[in-house]
Amino acid sequence: MTSAPRRSVLPVLIFLLGASLVLAPRAPAAGAARPHRLIVLTDVENEPDDTESLVRLMLYANEIELQGLIATTSVHLKDRVAPESIRSVIHAYGQVQANLALHAPGYPSADALLALVKSGQPGYGMSAIGPGRDTEGSDWIIQVLERDDDRPLWVAAWGGPNTLAQALRKLRATRPAPELNRLLAKLRVYTISDQDDSGPWLRREFPGLFYIVSPGGYGAAAWTGIMHVAPGFDNTTISNRWLAEHIQQGHGPLGAMYPDISYGMEGDTPSWLGLIPNGLGDPEHPEWGGWGGRYELYVPELAAMDPKGFTGGVPVEPETRPIWTNAVDDYTPPVAGEFGRATRAGDKSFKDFRATIWRWRDDFQNDFAARIAWTTQPRTGANHPPVPALAHPAAFTVKSGAHFTLDATGSSDPDGDSLGYWWSYYPEAGTYRGPLTTGAAQNNKRVPFVAPQVDRPVTAHFILRVTDKGRPALTRYKRVIVTFEP
Repeated sequence: MTSAPRRSVLPVLIFLLGASLVLAPRAPAAGAARPHRLIVLTDVENEPDDTESLVRLMLYANEIELQGLIATTSVHLKDRVAPESIRSVIHAYGQVQANLALHAPGYPSADALLALVKSGQPGYGMSAIGPGRDTEGSDWIIQVLERDDDRPLWVAAWGGPNTLAQALRKLRATRPAPELNRLLAKLRVYTISDQDDSGPWLRREFPGLFYIVSPGGYGAAAWTGIMHVAPGFDNTTISNRWLAEHIQQGHGPLGAMYPDISYGMEGDTPSWLGLIPNGLGDPEHPEWGGWGGRYELYVPELAAMDPKGFTGGVPVEPETRPIWTNAVDDYTPPVAGEFGRATRAGDKSFKDFRATIWRWRDDFQNDFAARIAWTTQPRTGANHPPVPALAHPAAFTVKSGAHFTLDATGSSDPDGDSLGYWWSYYPEAGTYRGPLTTGAAQNNKRVPFVAPQVDRPVTAHFILRVTDKGRPALTRYKRVIVTFEP
């Protein structure tokens, strides 16, 4: 079991006062939103997991607007970049793009994706940035950032982020301060730990930069929840046998591109899973949680960062300002009932920073399996995600002691599959942390609650999980934010 991280409160307050981001809770936006923009920095060929993550990412290229795929270095691959390996995955995608388009609109052509492949700094860390060190990768980041587009630009660093550091260094040297600040406010950075020494430099030199990271030893990193065996629970969907059966073998040229695990399965994938529009929430709010994990804004203590753990040799430095980093969930997974109630609360729990990913892992693994099947199957016979619905607003207010009902009436499935429901209270995501229980079965379509007694307005997050009975079973969500008032 892992205890909650300790926080230094004063720097957080100072940061929030000066930050330009709006962090006040709000309901997830209704209706079809424009896809999130994403640039990936990948030290592909360091080990197989980057290729694994690229294969999965191709399957969601209709849900996330890819705007750059940049080959970079890292502490594990210090002296070369491998854009040709990115292109290999895209070529395999090109062989199945037409079949993917039978299942969902918006899949870009392979040629469009190939045009996004760039090379970043071919050297390691801060030693490879400075005057005259611009590359097509760093210049591309600037070009994309300066587009007339008001959407945030997410940059996911699967290796070292020194290509991003070079871009921001150039912007600071060549743009007036107001323009620099305007551009920085559009950036959202998620790095898979610190895989070179430019990560701490970025956080130190650009203190207002939105930055998600688990600094320090990899053993203290939230992203390991995608691969780490959850003790005492069924971990089948991350097993080598499951991957061989559901992803690698008999699933066309893209599935065949998915290599065997060497060190860990897809350690980079959590950096973008939260951008998939599955109904869980708003990536602008990492504290709400989603497929990519849940993160809180604070200054982590050096000791909590596993400073003596494995980093590949990147020094672990004390953090100088608040960052979005590890949060702890205490989660009890529901279990299927053989008889009687189809789904019920389980009797085993885990409390861990990795639990912020574990709680969704079977769902996103099944989603992966369904999408790789789309590459070879006709629309009929394949499974597609259900469409959850709410019979009430996604955010509303109730008074202490008042009764309210959460209602999923109107949920549907495009394949006509039967649906199962599960309503859960997510205490860590809101500002109310007390217990909330219902006397009804949580797998009912409609579930009643009674608002607790409070002495100030607080928010509580409820998650509707709608799962179809197709193969593999697919899940989508609705988040309901209830404000309790005295």
